[in-house]
Amino acid sequence: MAQLDWWPSSPTLTVGLVAAAVMALAQAPVPFVDDDRLLTTVVVVAFFAATCALAADVWAPRRVAVAAGVVVAGTLALEFVGHTTGWPFGAYDYTPALVPQIGGVPVVVPLAWWAMAVPAREVAARLAGPGWARVALGAVALTAWDLMLDPQMVESGYWVWEADGPWQGIPLSNYAGWLVSSAVVMVVLDRLLPLPGSSRPLLVLYVWWGISEALAFIVFFGDPLVGVVGGAAMLGLGALAWRGDRHIPRRTTTYGSRG
Repeated sequence: MAQLDWWPSSPTLTVGLVAAAVMALAQAPVPFVDDDRLLTTVVVVAFFAATCALAADVWAPRRVAVAAGVVVAGTLALEFVGHTTGWPFGAYDYTPALVPQIGGVPVVVPLAWWAMAVPAREVAARLAGPGWARVALGAVALTAWDLMLDPQMVESGYWVWEADGPWQGIPLSNYAGWLVSSAVVMVVLDRLLPLPGSSRPLLVLYVWWGISEALAFIVFFGDPLVGVVGGAAMLGLGALAWRGDRHIPRRTTTYGSRG
C-alpha cells in the first residue's frame, strides 16, 4: 500500500494511533452500561496518551512533555479554584464517582483539558495566523466540546451544578468561564508549542470527538438537541479547518527531525 505523504510512519505516530484506537473502543460501550466510571477513565487516559503521542510526532517529545505538564498542572489548579469558589465557571462540585482525585478534582479532568486543547488549537491554526484571532478560535473550538461534554458528565453524576441553567441545566457562566480559561490555555500552547497546524492526525482526533459525541446524544442518550448543536459546532469548525489545511505552510523538516 502506498504511504500517504501526510500520514508518515513513525514510532510516535504508531503509539498515537494505538491509543486513539483504545479510546474509540472504550467509547463504544459507554451508552450501554449502567456504571461507566471505568470506561470513562480509560477513554480519557487513552485520549491523553493519543494527544501526547501525536503531538510528539510534530514537536520534540521534551517540549510536548513540558507543555502537557504546564497545562495539566494549570487546569488542575483552575478546577480546584472553580469547584471551591465558583469562579470562573459558576457554583459546581465534583462527586466522589471518579477517582483518583487531587483536592477534590478527578485526575482525569486536567488530563482531558490537555487532550482536547491541542487538537482544538490545530483547528484554529488552520483558520487564522498567530495572534489573538487564533487564540480566540482555539478557545471557541475547545469550548464547543463542552457543549456535549458537560451534559454527559452531569447526567453520569460526575459533577453537579448548584443552580440550573438554560443549556440542559448548565448555567451559561460555565461556558463564559470555558472561553476565558481556554483562551489562556491557547496562549500557553502558543508559547510552548510553536508552529502548529501541520498535524492532520490531531485534526482527525478533534473531528472524531465531534462525530462520536453527536451520534451518542442523537442515537443513544435520547437528547438530540445536544448532539445537533454540539456536533454542528465541532464538525463545522473541523470542516472549515480541513479546508483551510491547504493554506498551511509545510515544514521543511521531516517528522523524524523535530524541534
